[in-house]
Amino acid sequence: MTMTDSIPEPPTEPPKPRADRPLSGGRTDVWRHPAWVRLAHWLNVVAVVVLIMSGLNILLAHPHLYWGVRSTFADPWLSTPTPPDWLLIPQGRNLAEARNWHFLFAWVFVLNGLAYLIFGLISRRFGRRLWPTGADLRGIGPSVVEHARFHFPTDDHARTYNVIQKLTYLAMILLVLPMMLVTGLSMSPGFNAVGGVLLEIMGGRQSARTLHFISAGLIVGFILIHVGLVIWTGLFNNMRSMITGWFVIEPPGSTAGPKLRRKPRAGAGDTP
Repeated sequence: MTMTDSIPEPPTEPPKPRADRPLSGGRTDVWRHPAWVRLAHWLNVVAVVVLIMSGLNILLAHPHLYWGVRSTFADPWLSTPTPPDWLLIPQGRNLAEARNWHFLFAWVFVLNGLAYLIFGLISRRFGRRLWPTGADLRGIGPSVVEHARFHFPTDDHARTYNVIQKLTYLAMILLVLPMMLVTGLSMSPGFNAVGGVLLEIMGGRQSARTLHFISAGLIVGFILIHVGLVIWTGLFNNMRSMITGWFVIEPPGSTAGPKLRRKPRAGAGDTP
């Protein structure tokens, strides 16, 4: 036995967890969403759907919106049409039960959102995935053109969010969702009994109610666009990534829309 025979070979390093997994046809399976992001996403889906449907039922008690402190039937800022029963929780006009549903899932929404923010900041995911860089902001023009043409790459560019996605997600997380929370709190009699400063800041109960409705409308618009892009860029792949965490990257040059002469920057239709 020689000296070299007595020296054991160093153990082979195990593959790094969540490393890319090559697939057939030049595709690659990449790790996109950790468990806490997926859990927060689906809890948010349930909470927002119940909040919207129960909120519509609450709105039916007086389907008119105003600015200021008082409400009259003479000059509403907006009068909303009556939604079908299948869009309401509970089905049929029932203000008391609708409020119970709304307040319960408002707590689910708030606690889930706080947990998402805490994990996102601690893990620095927001900075890595959502905060736009200078290069992102300089490329906002071409990104708008790509979105207008429904051109979304599904190759290696889909690993990161483009600037439109980043700005939209940040606007929802930092502006629209907090506005819904603050306006909802400002209308709560219990919260006003503790300290009704919010109601004064909102300009009165009717203004707060209108702003609450506007924020809900922005959320509905975001959901419709988001779901549309999820379907357009690959429903199965996007759903798989939000259930298992894994996302398939297609071969170079692959897109979910008509090809452009300019090389695309990033993908679309996913959740941060």
